[in-house]
Amino acid sequence: MALALDAARGRNRKVAAIAAFGALAMLGLGFASVPLYRMFCQATGFGGTTQRATAAQAAAVKGTARPITIRFDGNVASGMPWLFRPEQVTQDGHIGERKMAFFIAKNTSTRPIVGRAIFNVTPEQTGAYFHKIQCFCFNEQRLEPGEEVRMPVIYYVDPDMLNDPNAKDVPEITLSYTFMEAADSTTGSTTGSAPAAPKNK
Repeated sequence: MALALDAARGRNRKVAAIAAFGALAMLGLGFASVPLYRMFCQATGFGGTTQRATAAQAAAVKGTARPITIRFDGNVASGMPWLFRPEQVTQDGHIGERKMAFFIAKNTSTRPIVGRAIFNVTPEQTGAYFHKIQCFCFNEQRLEPGEEVRMPVIYYVDPDMLNDPNAKDVPEITLSYTFMEAADSTTGSTTGSAPAAPKNK
């Protein structure tokens, strides 16, 4: 009887150890999946994720005669006391052409706030071809109470889009940003990779 009980306890401990190991493995996979998913989206444009390009990469791109319209959209998360909008709603250009657009942000609160912009493009299949060279979204942005800034984004649409049967006939791409308050609003950059030009207070 005692031997049977010892054997049962041993099996229970083994099962418990296996279950604990499985739970830890799943937890680790969950944490790892976030950066892996982000890397996957950035590499493939999945979900309308845009790409990041260097100035040298952009300089090697040849412009085309194919026109494209870029529509801009600016939003803030619920409870974020900022005003945020594109300076112009649309911009016409050509695929392969480097363009610059501006967004206006203003902190309407009485305290400094650090904002973080999330972004995507639609239609989603164009994400793999929309390249940003410089953007305020590359860094968190800190605005003082009442401060208003004019923030640039420099971009181009890769001519490889014309070889994609799912994207080649798209006449318009919408670039959308949503600003949310960063977890720690005591630090942050007002310049980052894309300098924010003070407008007024």
